[in-house]
Amino acid sequence: MSPVPIYVQLADLLAAKIESGELPANHPLPSEKQLQQEHGIARGTARAAVNLLRERGLAFTVPHRGTYVAEKP
Repeated sequence: MSPVPIYVQLADLLAAKIESGELPANHPLPSEKQLQQEHGIARGTARAAVNLLRERGLAFTVPHRGTYVAEKP
């Protein structure tokens, strides 16, 4: 019921976990499939949330390895 898109809400939730240290630097982010199952969302929504984290500089992707939490600047 929120006007904020679900992918932004999920990105904000993951960003809060990163800021709190629950997801430490260089730790892998949950996979798109894990995010789908845990939050009951579509794959595209999970992908958009992870893309937003990358745009914010909170995550980085290593091809064929996965997406990880970025070091704090």
